[in-house]
Amino acid sequence: GVLELLEWGANFDKQAGNPHGLAFTREGGHSFARILHAYGDATGKELAQTLIRTVRGRESIRISENSFVIDLLTDEGRCVGVLSLINGQVNVIWAKRTILASGGAGQLYRETTNPKIATADGHAMAYRAGATLQDMEMVQFHPTTLYVAGSSRALITEAVRGEGAYLVDRNDHRFMPDYHEMAELAPRDVVSRAIVQQIRKTHFTHVFLDVRHLPAREFRERFPQLARLADEFDINVSKDLIPVHPAAHYMMGGVDADLIGRTSLNGLYAVGEAGCSGLHGANRLGSNSLLEGLTFGARAGADAGRAAKEDNLQFPLSLECQLAQSTRTELDIIDVKSSLRSVMWRNVGIERTGERLDETREIITFWSRYVMDKVFDPCALGSAAEAGWEVQNMLTVCALITSAAYARTESRGVHFRLDYPTRDDVHWRLHLLWRRPMETPIPEPID
Repeated sequence: GVLELLEWGANFDKQAGNPHGLAFTREGGHSFARILHAYGDATGKELAQTLIRTVRGRESIRISENSFVIDLLTDEGRCVGVLSLINGQVNVIWAKRTILASGGAGQLYRETTNPKIATADGHAMAYRAGATLQDMEMVQFHPTTLYVAGSSRALITEAVRGEGAYLVDRNDHRFMPDYHEMAELAPRDVVSRAIVQQIRKTHFTHVFLDVRHLPAREFRERFPQLARLADEFDINVSKDLIPVHPAAHYMMGGVDADLIGRTSLNGLYAVGEAGCSGLHGANRLGSNSLLEGLTFGARAGADAGRAAKEDNLQFPLSLECQLAQSTRTELDIIDVKSSLRSVMWRNVGIERTGERLDETREIITFWSRYVMDKVFDPCALGSAAEAGWEVQNMLTVCALITSAAYARTESRGVHFRLDYPTRDDVHWRLHLLWRRPMETPIPEPID
């Protein structure tokens, strides 16, 4: 995958003498330097731009931007395409094979590194269509995002700690050695929980990233995006501490998929954060998401293309949908979204308890009673319909995450229960599978 990206023009950072002349570094939980970066701290952007440029250069690929997929279409137990909103018009797109690559779920939480569109739409659509979801309690929180009033929660790459940055509290105490032998390079769940605990101990709102001891010029060259971000908020990295706080970052749970990306729903594939291949276990290592996306995307694409070519599926000729208008009270969608994100952050975040999880399930059920029964007609509401669909998707997936977290009465990886703080391999070395309309999960032993 990396060699293919290089052929397509990706500009990874270089270092003479290494394989292919590439520079390698470490991130949290890594035992040796194995990570490539592009332009210091703009790796994801470079990968995306390389792929977008390559896709635009292929005449056989039809691109529809600024579109919203409303639902997957199924017929006799198989996926046959999608219903989508394109340029304000509802469209049916028939497909012999459909690949779900809709990204993550960070926007379910008040604090997140994810873009505004990461509202778990793919997870919700797949669940409604009858696909099996797995490990929905496993949500990873990134330890270090910029914590400045008026700023979005911009991710500060783990590579900064890999290059020697410290985490300190309001008293200038470097606290990570108190929590783990790997200090700042401990796994992400350890660092996130340590920060939360240190915030609680020091009665403060955040901690700080300390790069004052790193050579200023080399730092700016190595991490140009972070340097520009610091400049924007008048933070002098050679003299000032950088305020940081954890935020929801990566969804390890998702649509249960095999090593080709195939799901339990015939005709449907799921890759990236939308899928759950099991590759990341209960705690993803930094950088493995990009590698997974490249690997499973290529596998799913190749298999889907081959299978579609051999398939003589005849699509249904028409669709008909009739839904009665709800007579229940309408809640303000924006208010529900804001309140939902806040309660998820407080009760289903880095630290969880059975009592709070059960309470959160009740809250989500109440909101759902007045939101899930509504029809958001794009003809009448225009783009506002998308906001309604997003909140319905968010409520669906928040309910799954909360129920899964409530069911798993142990702590494992990113899932940490204050009332069950240890790992229990005797009873809980299991995946939890969810399929509509189940109220309880199907346990599946881990190989």
